[in-house]
Amino acid sequence: MRADIHPDYQEITVTCSCGNEFKTRSTLGKALSIEVCSVCHPFYTGKQKIVDTAGRVEKFRQKYGTQIPKRNSNKAAS
Repeated sequence: MRADIHPDYQEITVTCSCGNEFKTRSTLGKALSIEVCSVCHPFYTGKQKIVDTAGRVEKFRQKYGTQIPKRNSNKAAS
């Protein structure tokens, strides 16, 4: 490899808007501020909500959620 062509890979501090701070390595070279991290993101905290726009989720559940597969009633019982 050629010398002096790669950026410096150094440790930086990442700060979330919730107050969580952690260290990682990056070529950015300065502290990073983010809005959402794994501590406050709804997917990771289990507080994820389904946004229902005009009843679409409920309509889907009514159409597909409660269907029981139909069995072929033409078979003779043995």
